[in-house]
Amino acid sequence: MRRAAGHRAGLLALAAGLLVSPGPAASRTFVFCSEGSPESFDPARATTTTTMNAAWQVYNALVEFAPGTTTIRPALAESWTVSEDGRTYVFTLRDGVRFHANARFTPTRPLNAEDVVFSFARQRRPGPDGAAQGFTYFHDLGLADLIEAVDAPDPRHVRFRLREADTTFLANIAQAFGAVLSAEYAAALAAGNASDDLARAPIGTGPFVFEGYRPDQVLRYRAFPDYWRRAADEGEPGERPDGLVFAITPNAAVRLTKLRAGECHAMAFPATGDLDAIRAEPGLRLLALAELNVAYLALNTTRAPFGDVRVRRAVNLAIDRQAIVAGVYGDAGILAQGPLPPGIWAHDGDLPDTPFDRAEALRLLAEAGLAEGFDVELWYPPVSRPYNPNGRRVADMIQADLARVGIRARPVTRAWNAYRAALYGGEPSLMLYGWTSDNGDPDNFLNVLLGCKAAQTGGANLARWCDPAYDRLVEAARRTGDRETRLALYRRAQVLVRQAMPWVPLAHTKVHLALRNDVLGLTMDPLGRHLFETVRFRASR
Repeated sequence: MRRAAGHRAGLLALAAGLLVSPGPAASRTFVFCSEGSPESFDPARATTTTTMNAAWQVYNALVEFAPGTTTIRPALAESWTVSEDGRTYVFTLRDGVRFHANARFTPTRPLNAEDVVFSFARQRRPGPDGAAQGFTYFHDLGLADLIEAVDAPDPRHVRFRLREADTTFLANIAQAFGAVLSAEYAAALAAGNASDDLARAPIGTGPFVFEGYRPDQVLRYRAFPDYWRRAADEGEPGERPDGLVFAITPNAAVRLTKLRAGECHAMAFPATGDLDAIRAEPGLRLLALAELNVAYLALNTTRAPFGDVRVRRAVNLAIDRQAIVAGVYGDAGILAQGPLPPGIWAHDGDLPDTPFDRAEALRLLAEAGLAEGFDVELWYPPVSRPYNPNGRRVADMIQADLARVGIRARPVTRAWNAYRAALYGGEPSLMLYGWTSDNGDPDNFLNVLLGCKAAQTGGANLARWCDPAYDRLVEAARRTGDRETRLALYRRAQVLVRQAMPWVPLAHTKVHLALRNDVLGLTMDPLGRHLFETVRFRASR
């Protein structure tokens, strides 16, 4: 126990020495004004974009999406082969990839197959009660059932054996939970009874080394001089930063003030009303990209009265979604008709629109025995998100619409991490949330957000809606590599969602990023990632 306490004390001392206020955007440190705090530094245990973006600075996966695309490219694996039946994948690892060190641990060897096996094995093992032990997303995706075995034929090769072919496998393991951790570091922490530090003081192979974190204030990294891809971009113009800071700033107006003052070099999610001013400001630039995302109001189908499809339909009909998109999102919003954004190839643009029809909503409520309406809490996110720039305003507009049909909704929120915990725990009946795709595949919406596995407590199916017929369609689509067959299955699945209405789909968004003119190499990403590996300062700086 003394060793564990000493280890934690060392990490806290390290953090205390580093976590001063970010201050002005000073010499060679790139400062990013982010919107929220990560839940964890273990990307297998949390799915928020804030957690993912914190993790992507530290970690690499076997394969990855090329920045700004949904195209898979090699990463820690320099190549791979797939068996003829699609069930066996063998990855060849890069030679000599080094792990970071911190104040308490120095690795004795480079990356090898043992690290990959460890990183997946810990997520596959259920707890004594069959639970996912915190790795709910891995289990929501069905990977715990799909992967039959992961082994290492030798130090440079890793073999995955699947129980059946799955066309989403590569795209899934390219996500942040596919990050490769150091098995040696994990063993050292376990020996000191300090395993929780794996998620508090991460060690990876990525472009930046974690230095410290003060919740809701600042997150610090330094550049990793031995990063395996560093030599490949030595000839890029501009000056490479020697450090990276996330200045955690939930308020969009404050983020913009810091950007203008030079206290940060880039900021996430400027307010819709500030976009024209940013475009006109000589020292700033505005980037925009239609992300693969969706904002929605989930109706918890396990809680009365939302188990009744007539009530869910009434809620859908009672909300003026077009007014919400126009009033809150402006030109950055696209009215959603279902769970899939237009940029996903399986999106069904022929789905009929759900009209705004108060009279029909009243009729359905009366038919369901709720002519006098009912009381309900309406949960809204406390921070701006890429899919919802102003949760409170959206909640207020929904509250006003529902009141006109007798549904008395009371807005409720909590701090962001507590909010998410309540939603994933199944507490609210009516809740605003959203999703940004992790891999660009339709399965990442239709399975993760509406499938039966994900309807379990802790899963991302917040509506807790489970339709076996829908599940069979989505599962069948994963088992074939034929695009046309998958498309037909997904379109049938989207029709079932439309009929059941477990959500009120609200919007898909064009997301913005503001930055100072002295920043080079920063691009936006359709998967919502902030990737700072290629960032440079203009040489004249």
